[in-house]
Amino acid sequence: MIFYSGFSLKNEASFFEPYLEKSEYTVAGFSYGAIKAAIHASEATTRIDTLQLFSPAFFQTKKESFKRLQMGAFLKSKEEYLENFLSACFFPYKAQEVDLDEYASESQLRELLYFEWTKELMASILSKGIRIEVFLGLEDAVIDVPSAREFFILFSLVTSIRTGNHFLQEKNND
Repeated sequence: MIFYSGFSLKNEASFFEPYLEKSEYTVAGFSYGAIKAAIHASEATTRIDTLQLFSPAFFQTKKESFKRLQMGAFLKSKEEYLENFLSACFFPYKAQEVDLDEYASESQLRELLYFEWTKELMASILSKGIRIEVFLGLEDAVIDVPSAREFFILFSLVTSIRTGNHFLQEKNND
């Protein structure tokens, strides 16, 4: 299995353990990593059976002012931005320990915020016979869940976790 990490993260696949299909023919990604996983699947020349997208970064419905605010906050203080970002990822539950990627960059954040999920991208993945599974937490405070669900349901099996946050957690782990 290939797993692509979320923005500024590494080694977070364990959060998705209940849903991960551990096969050598599975490609998975979380949030920003879902973008990377989808691109990988669309360009792959080797066998992939399943593409799993966990809380895929879906910001194409957000206003330009929102995106500029995010970029400005990151440039002002990367550390403070990441602290607030992780807090939002775990909301409404207590934040847990995660491994940070010290190489998180402005260009990665820009890619995350400005990436556009298209029907063409999804059709290219499906044309290869790849099954697409999308997992969304309905309490996710990071992405536009209703719009993401509306888009992805056209191409994939969408699993909605009723009280799940961005990390798909359903309860406070105090």
